[in-house]
Amino acid sequence: MAEQVLRTLMRTTDLLVAGMFSPAAVAAVGLADIYGRLPLWFGLGVGDGAIALSSQDTGSGQTANRDEAVTQALLLGILAGIPFALFGLVGSYWAIDVLGAESETVRLGGQYLAIIFLTAPAFHVTMIAARAIQGTGDTRTPMYINAVANALNIGLTVGLAFGLGPFPELSIVGIAVATAIGDVLAALTFLAVIYSSWSDLGFVRPSQPVIMKQLLVISSPRIAEGITELIAEFPFNAILLGFGTGDEVNAAYHVGRRVYQQISSPLARGYGVAANVLSGQALGRGESEKAYFNGLATAALAVLTVGGLGVVIFVFAETVVQLFSNDPETIGYAVGFAQAYAISTFLIACYVVLAGSLRGGSETRPPFVAKVTGAVFFLLGITYVFGVQLEYGVTAAYVAIVADFVWRNLVVGAVYLRGHWLERGLSMMHERGSLSNDD
Repeated sequence: MAEQVLRTLMRTTDLLVAGMFSPAAVAAVGLADIYGRLPLWFGLGVGDGAIALSSQDTGSGQTANRDEAVTQALLLGILAGIPFALFGLVGSYWAIDVLGAESETVRLGGQYLAIIFLTAPAFHVTMIAARAIQGTGDTRTPMYINAVANALNIGLTVGLAFGLGPFPELSIVGIAVATAIGDVLAALTFLAVIYSSWSDLGFVRPSQPVIMKQLLVISSPRIAEGITELIAEFPFNAILLGFGTGDEVNAAYHVGRRVYQQISSPLARGYGVAANVLSGQALGRGESEKAYFNGLATAALAVLTVGGLGVVIFVFAETVVQLFSNDPETIGYAVGFAQAYAISTFLIACYVVLAGSLRGGSETRPPFVAKVTGAVFFLLGITYVFGVQLEYGVTAAYVAIVADFVWRNLVVGAVYLRGHWLERGLSMMHERGSLSNDD
């Protein structure tokens, strides 16, 4: 969880620093972050495959299969990062402009996105390696590495944005350069750790196609979640740009979302990783009932603790959003978005943990279905029908955020309770020879 807090704090610092320049700068970082979620989701997707196979094979004692899964996952991440780097060089300004942003937002967002995408291969390595190591039960090493990298990132962000000390004043470009440096250093460190005796993992020469097939089967729905989110963000941000005075409403959405992401989202994601590892390792040991119980127990704890933070966000929303912007109109809308996410924290915590348990059993399809249908029929549907057609404006977006997560819980919860995901995990372990009775 500490790792999640530090990573999110880095992104929050980006918005805080951008907010000291202008609403256009906040919108630029927020809009670029939409595209930045593509390599994020790819890293999370392949990372889910790596953590599922790593945890299951750790539980069953099949370390050779585990090391091959990790090696293949890292190679896949590096190769998949190359197209993002190329797109950053040629299409970053177009990507921001197509969202309908104003010219200054396009200029700033294009610069920021180009630099972020250039280091996508390194970012993939960081995401995948961290999850692979977590799958072995070692959650400290990723925390240590990311803590140093993120602390360096935050320091460089402030120094390069404002030109403090020996650093040049680069404004928004400085924020992106700091992120790129942090990602590259973290990736190199993770590779060195896996290669050394520090980690239980190791690199091997890939020789089992079935492991790559399973990585793709597990990862693809998770990656598709990210693509769905990106597709949904296009019209959603376009609708928001049509409310109020445009950039202010859009900036407010990213500020309100960032408040939730910094305060309560890291805790929810931490519980999700824990549920993934606990369920995966229990399945590896052949303890299906324990894997099922672990998910429910973790979900209950997450709802209580993360939900409590949601109450704090709701009460102090106005105070917190003022840290990100001094524009009165932006603050007014941002309070509404922050409170909408605060109400949703109970739902988000439950959804993230149950989805994490399913992924520990190699089942990534239900969260994808939940996100697609929730985004189309609730997030976009309610915002467009009630916000645009019935002219309720930005209030409809607040309601849509909550309704989206209500639906996601209904879908994922139903799949979890049926328990078929446990059979799927055992079946895939048998396929790659990782069950103890396969020897």
